[in-house]
Amino acid sequence: MRKSPFLPNRPLKVAILGSSGAVGSELLKILEERQFPISELVLLSSERSEGKIITWKGEEIVTKKATKDEFLNVDLVLASAGGSISKKWLSTVKDQNAVLIDNSSAFRLDSDVPLVVPEVNPFDALKHNGVIANPNCTTILLTLVLAPLNKISPIKRVIVSTYQSVSGAGQLAMEELKFLTKKYLQGDPRESEVLPYSLAFNLFLHNSKMLANNYCEEEMKMTNETRKILNISDLKLSSTCVRVPVLRAHSESVNIEFEDIIKPAYAIDQLKKAGGLEIIEDYKKIRFPMPNDVMGRDNIAVGRVRTDISNPYGLELWLCGDQIRKGAALNAVQIAELLIPKNDC
Repeated sequence: MRKSPFLPNRPLKVAILGSSGAVGSELLKILEERQFPISELVLLSSERSEGKIITWKGEEIVTKKATKDEFLNVDLVLASAGGSISKKWLSTVKDQNAVLIDNSSAFRLDSDVPLVVPEVNPFDALKHNGVIANPNCTTILLTLVLAPLNKISPIKRVIVSTYQSVSGAGQLAMEELKFLTKKYLQGDPRESEVLPYSLAFNLFLHNSKMLANNYCEEEMKMTNETRKILNISDLKLSSTCVRVPVLRAHSESVNIEFEDIIKPAYAIDQLKKAGGLEIIEDYKKIRFPMPNDVMGRDNIAVGRVRTDISNPYGLELWLCGDQIRKGAALNAVQIAELLIPKNDC
């Protein structure tokens, strides 16, 4: 058991596990932008990407294959290399008395592992025992909206449809979408090799493993993770997840039923006060959030907040957020910032 939940009060030795992927690349940008206190940065990758040179803050860093020696004296590990990799190195990280902030689903539902969205449940991060889970991208975006609204009136039921960008499937999928779209426009449609189907002028239901209840894993992640983050174990939440031909921002259509009637104007006022959100809403111009509004940006955008005409206790809204940034890398770094003592270096 760690003596303190906080990181050392000094510049830190930080390792990025999965440094060459889309999320790893974004982590590097965000660590620099937010001036995270780093004394040494270790970039770890698969054998395929070993030896790649990455420039960070003017310094050239060579990516290395993850070995036990590379974790020596590390303080913090930011992992985005898949659940099996995170599980493999967890004991090594703990042996160094370091903290692992993991972007995979490996530990999210473990009862002794905090699942954290800093704007929603920051104090849960301090309950860790060496590992903190970063939620799924769609869950992060959703809970940013649900949490402030749940403070107005308890939420009874949520119905969500997601429109998920190809970035959720990784850098190779993003590059393939560009390639397949170009080929399609040239009259040469091709089959996808990264995803099960081409996204060029197409969409398909999320291809994660189908479960016995006929929901896929991606959909059940949203249900189970939202319950844990909001601490509402019996929350009624159903989702349908769709992969769409957008590069790197997810969108969600959300229907929320409350115990009390909530006026849209009041809901918008509370969302404006909440962290990590902005409102884009112009009914005259029919202008609401779009993926292009949020790509490369920290905040998620919310709009078209309206009363559900089928249920006076319901509100409907639309949101968009950058999947790689707030949906993954930014949230991980924000979690790490929660662990820095207030009289930080």
